[in-house]
Amino acid sequence: MFKVKYFSFLVAIVATSCSVSSNLPNESQVEVSSVKINTSLNYLASDELLGRDSGHEGNVKAATYLAKELKEYGIQPYYESYEDKLTAVENTWNVVGVIPGSDSKLKNEIVVLGAHYDHIGIQKPIAGDSIANGANDNASGVSVLLELARNLSQKDLKRTVVVCFFTAEELGLLGSEHLAKRLKNENANVVLMLNFEMLGVPMKREYTTFITGYDQSNLAEKINALAGEPLAGRFEDAEKMKLFMRSDNYPFYQAYKIPSQTFSSSDFENFIYYHHVKDEAHLMDVPFMTELTKKFVPVVEKLINLPSGEIRLKN
Repeated sequence: MFKVKYFSFLVAIVATSCSVSSNLPNESQVEVSSVKINTSLNYLASDELLGRDSGHEGNVKAATYLAKELKEYGIQPYYESYEDKLTAVENTWNVVGVIPGSDSKLKNEIVVLGAHYDHIGIQKPIAGDSIANGANDNASGVSVLLELARNLSQKDLKRTVVVCFFTAEELGLLGSEHLAKRLKNENANVVLMLNFEMLGVPMKREYTTFITGYDQSNLAEKINALAGEPLAGRFEDAEKMKLFMRSDNYPFYQAYKIPSQTFSSSDFENFIYYHHVKDEAHLMDVPFMTELTKKFVPVVEKLINLPSGEIRLKN
């Protein structure tokens, strides 16, 4: 990203429940599975995938897994297959699915939901470990988006939703740049892009996530109004660190000049293993990820169904 032991936890969640349900009134029921999030997280961040480096075997295994999950959820490929192959990097591809919109007019507008699944592969060994597993960066965001997409596929969505798992983010946003340009050239009417990045651990702040490019649109204030709580806030160092331009939201902003922003819960204070071989699955807070996904589902559903023009750039 941004250019409790596992066994004990699993026993606990299976012993209690495999899902978290929303009791909020007048909303579609939310069924968020902590087991699914945990399973995806631990597979994507496993040693078997060797750090998911773009163009390598572990990256291909991750892409195959994501396509299988989308198919299982009934989310169809956006193109003839789930594979959106890159030309800049051999043997790697974005995984792209679609949830068709139901409204006769709004279905022609597209909301893109994205997260990158690649990571940095094999690194210099530290205490005998050379695999940069990339649990927080970005198996966490992928696992949250997978579960979000599974829930959204069961909703009545007015707009069409394109679910994208990007490759080659770590090589310079190559996967998202490829797809944004392809969609633009195909005259796809993308109106909003939400990106999910490093969501494995909570921050000690008054808001749950921060969004990059906070002042560029009214997205944060709309999200917080829909959530009834501070779900999206401003990270004071985001501009200095140029985070808006360092994740997969940015190519969509460049291509479409639309609200295109990244959600993250990693402020570089709460997790020190950025691009490090110790970015491991057992350090992730799966209950937090589950609760966060539970909050995202009704909010993103409402965003998708808002009247045209309610989410807009400020400049």
